[in-house]
Amino acid sequence: MSDVPTAAPDTVVLVHGLWMTPRSWEHWVPHIEARGLRVLTPAYPGFEIEVEALRADPRVIAEASVTDTVEHLAAVVTALDRPPILIGHSFGGTFTQLLLARGLGAAGVAIDSAPTEGVLVTPPAQLRSLFPFLRNPANRHRAVGFTPEQFHASFASTLSREESDRAYERYHVPAPGRWVWDGVVANLKPGHQETWVDYDRDDRAPLLFVTGGEDRIMPPSVNHSNARHYRHSAALTEVRDLPGRSHWTCAEPGWEAVADLALDWAVENAGRRPARRA
Repeated sequence: MSDVPTAAPDTVVLVHGLWMTPRSWEHWVPHIEARGLRVLTPAYPGFEIEVEALRADPRVIAEASVTDTVEHLAAVVTALDRPPILIGHSFGGTFTQLLLARGLGAAGVAIDSAPTEGVLVTPPAQLRSLFPFLRNPANRHRAVGFTPEQFHASFASTLSREESDRAYERYHVPAPGRWVWDGVVANLKPGHQETWVDYDRDDRAPLLFVTGGEDRIMPPSVNHSNARHYRHSAALTEVRDLPGRSHWTCAEPGWEAVADLALDWAVENAGRRPARRA
């Protein structure tokens, strides 16, 4: 297999995850811009308002659609002059995979990614973290958030409680309950669901999974299973494990090393496509 590089990307698109907004990337933006790249942080449709406004009236969150969101993100990417680097955290990692599966992007990095359809691994730690959302079927139609205690236990477990509470106050918003529920039951429904991708596609851009060893929401086993689903594709797929890091890895102490790992890998591999199979 031989790789053929294309023109280097000049833009990085950062895609936030559930329980967050683009504000969660506020430290990454100047860090990446210092390397001479433009940075875009698109919000999910309706999430463009501030964290405090979303908390005050979360109806737009409850009504959010995975399909509408991926279409919105795709429109952002296709409007650019050249394919960008895509970096997504949590459900943003799912969106990164969905965009790459459409042939978009020069390279993608999925950090602590929520799984795409077909990933059956559900560790006990993940079930405990998501239980507050799954215990009541009515939550499927609501915007549902963590309490500060739950956020610390599940999302930011490597921080002190005081540090976790500060992060919660600055960044946390409820998440669409339907996305959490549908992610769990997608593999039980017939046919392709919203997060299905063609794992065997050979012509997609390179993809890196980054896992946090202490992540309780999307443990490493989930991401390793997700990566193995691409094993029959000739396109580059790799995994990097970061011991001791929680689901809050993009903002907890040492986030700069996570950002540099993601960006260095993406820049090195951007635009590379495998040779056609014989």
